[in-house]
Amino acid sequence: MSMEDILQIRDLYVSYGGIEAVKGISLHVERGKIVTLIGSNGAGKSTTLKTVAGLVRPKSGQILFEGEDLVGRSTDQIVARGVTLVPEGRRVFPNLTVKENLRIGAYLRKDDYSRDLAWVYELFPRLKEREWQPAGTLSGGEQQMLAVGRALMAKPKLVMMDEPSLGLAPLIVKGIFSIIREINRQGITVLLIEQNANMALKTADWAYVMQTGSLILEGTGQELADDETVKSAYLGVKK
Repeated sequence: MSMEDILQIRDLYVSYGGIEAVKGISLHVERGKIVTLIGSNGAGKSTTLKTVAGLVRPKSGQILFEGEDLVGRSTDQIVARGVTLVPEGRRVFPNLTVKENLRIGAYLRKDDYSRDLAWVYELFPRLKEREWQPAGTLSGGEQQMLAVGRALMAKPKLVMMDEPSLGLAPLIVKGIFSIIREINRQGITVLLIEQNANMALKTADWAYVMQTGSLILEGTGQELADDETVKSAYLGVKK
């Protein structure tokens, strides 16, 4: 594991009910970078993120975070080490207020997190305006902001995001991606799954293409954006 890598996945196999969802993938995420995983539905991208987060147990392989294997650790232990997941579909607590949802993100912390709360409100002024509203009354875009804000409250070193732009209007998507860049500028490493391949490749330092449980291509975001296969399969460019 090189000093630059915050995360290394080695030869990871994950099965769901007899079906191999992830077939021996190896990838690395460099500290301080934005790395994206693109590919069609059912490629195994979400399964990979959930396995890193401890929500799914792998059949075999290693997940090294800062040199320590996360396999077999509880989700709480993984969050405490500095890894958080913004799940697909936002999953905010609809009956709790915005502020209560954010507090839940900090539930493992014993220190004073008021500065982080202030930072999240600075990133997302809309959340500050609505801090006493039930999260269920927010728009889709605001709920996505809340899901990201909640993940940041755990003071992570690595934030993983599963389809942050799904179902959002193009203008909101732009906003979410500029926030992702801002989070990264503040020193947080980002691992991103995104069906909006165009946006993902523009934003990412490094990218992987996943197909039916295997990694088939990797390179800088720019290299993959220029790749003919990627263009026709994921960027909607006709040959």
